Amino acid sequence: MREAFGAHAGALVARDPRVAVVLADISTDLFTEAAAAHPDRVVNVGIREQLLVGAAGGLALAGLRPIAHTYAPFLVERAFEQVKLDFEHQGTSGVLVSVGASYDWAEGSYTHFSPRDVALFDTLPGWRVLVPGHADEVPALLDRAVDGPEGAYLRLSLRHNASAHAGADGDLRVLREGSRAAVIAVGPLLDNTLAATEGLDVTVAYTNTPRPLDTEGLRDLASRTGNTVVLVEPYLEGTSAAVASAALADRPHRLLSVGVGRAELRRYGTADDHEHLHGLDAEGIAARLKAFL
Repeated sequence: MREAFGAHAGALVARDPRVAVVLADISTDLFTEAAAAHPDRVVNVGIREQLLVGAAGGLALAGLRPIAHTYAPFLVERAFEQVKLDFEHQGTSGVLVSVGASYDWAEGSYTHFSPRDVALFDTLPGWRVLVPGHADEVPALLDRAVDGPEGAYLRLSLRHNASAHAGADGDLRVLREGSRAAVIAVGPLLDNTLAATEGLDVTVAYTNTPRPLDTEGLRDLASRTGNTVVLVEPYLEGTSAAVASAALADRPHRLLSVGVGRAELRRYGTADDHEHLHGLDAEGIAARLKAFL
């Protein structure tokens, strides 16, 4: 996903004079040609993440469409005050693109984990959150983020599905029909969800655009599955529960959230280990779903 982002962002810089890329040492190798051709619009501020977001906010005030990029915990958690003040408070917007996701680089330990990032964006009005499940989904999502007027957060990951399943329209895409529950899988957890639900009488739908969530699509699927909904998302468990509950507030419903647990796992290991320990592999998802049903 990172390589797909770098190639497409570099092309956007070349063809759109509004687009600027701001980096903090991460992924600079992906922008060597773009930086040489457009040094005024490809800027590396070094390992200064608050400055990264602040500089992007300044470029937005100057009329550009900035793309700021680094690891998720540094871009969102470390620099959240700058996101809040230099974009939201100033009434402007930009595109923030992260790598690392919740625990991609487990060897880097807790400093490089960011399962809370999407929950933080939910505290700000109007931000679009894009979570591709495959590298082939990245270019269209980046185009949508750059072309739109609102702030956008594009969450890249080393975790991925075997193939792309959606474009950038944001609609829920149904991949399996059933009657007992509507299971909504976000981004790179789709393949695990499909494996977990094999043989179960449930509908499985996919989205790479959890914000704004396709609530009309959710309401329709819920009405056909006994108003029983399961959200499987690759970040903090319960992040989307409030959105789903609000969408279904006019009817009795059951809701299960499956995501990264709140307990800190004080070990390194691999991303596969963390996925298993958080119950986000196929076995773990299946166990939660079967108990719920």
